[in-house]
Amino acid sequence: MGAARDVTDTVVGFARTLRAAGVGADPERVHAMLAALDHLDVLNPADVYWAGRLTLCADPDDLPRYDRCFAAYFSGRTVRPGRRPPPVVVHRAAVAQTAPASDAASDAERPPDTALAAASDTEVLRHRDVARLGPAERAQINRLIALLDAASAPRRSRRFAPAPAGRLDPARTVREILRRGGEVSLLRRRAHRTRPRRVVLLVDVSGSMSPYADALLRFAHAAARSGGRSVEVFSVGTRLTRLTRELRHRDPDAAMAAVSAAIPDWSGGTRLGEELKEFLDRFGQRGMARGAVVVIASDGWERGDATLLGEQMRRLSRLAHRVVWANPHKARPGYEPLTAGMAAALPYVDDFTSGHSLGALEELARLVGTSGRRNRGGAHA
Repeated sequence: MGAARDVTDTVVGFARTLRAAGVGADPERVHAMLAALDHLDVLNPADVYWAGRLTLCADPDDLPRYDRCFAAYFSGRTVRPGRRPPPVVVHRAAVAQTAPASDAASDAERPPDTALAAASDTEVLRHRDVARLGPAERAQINRLIALLDAASAPRRSRRFAPAPAGRLDPARTVREILRRGGEVSLLRRRAHRTRPRRVVLLVDVSGSMSPYADALLRFAHAAARSGGRSVEVFSVGTRLTRLTRELRHRDPDAAMAAVSAAIPDWSGGTRLGEELKEFLDRFGQRGMARGAVVVIASDGWERGDATLLGEQMRRLSRLAHRVVWANPHKARPGYEPLTAGMAAALPYVDDFTSGHSLGALEELARLVGTSGRRNRGGAHA
């Protein structure tokens, strides 16, 4: 019974991976794959591969995405149709745990190329600086970034909606009484609606941030995918460029291609104060930043006037619900925020994080979803 539950959890998780990559693996197709696996050997990677390929894919465009997701989810290698994949078993809950001493003999017989080794490699890769990754490692990290959930916590709206409990709704109660001929039989209630809190990401694409800009923009794509229309994304450098429309593509690689074509100042200089002022004048003051979680991804190397950056950060802090600053250099041993830009900005930052690795981006996603109180003054502690 436990093994069947493990297989179901694995298939459901695999379907989530496919949907994040743009494959329409809906619940009906997931049930079809589970039904197929009832008649196959779930420990045979070829059986699992073909069962999913024939049930979860809806059109020819899904096939290459399916192959990439299967390789990343089960083995980390590319699977070739018609050729038996490497002997990697389906994930079970036990592989992520340390085996007891009594199982030492069975562990000695376990093949070296197992899901345990793949999981261990992935865990090590989570904490690697993305600026130091090779092409294959970067491709794997990009697939994992696409799966991040960076949705913000819901906030209470000023508007009300009918509810089974809450404060009395006088208007609806009176209408109900009139419909019943003056008989008081039911008191109508109402409660505040909830809606997603807006998230705004400002990603520095200057030359000093070029090793990290791609990963941070992919994080922005994951945030736009999970947060929908409540997420806005801009690039900053020598110009302010709105990238929200380009990041609406479901496929991460297609979104990055559109972003690359839209940004005119890749690897240029940095004028954070001027760009932040332009953002607040054109978008923020009109409501985009009001009550939002604003994420600034930059190393703080300000070539302009740091005093201007401080003034605009003060404006932003008055509008935003939270201000999060991600500086990839923060992860370096002995780092101190001594640059003029960072020193001017930090007093108005609620959370100061790094964003240099997959694990750091996971922490950034957690901060975006945090709805707690401000942490001014302790952001860099």
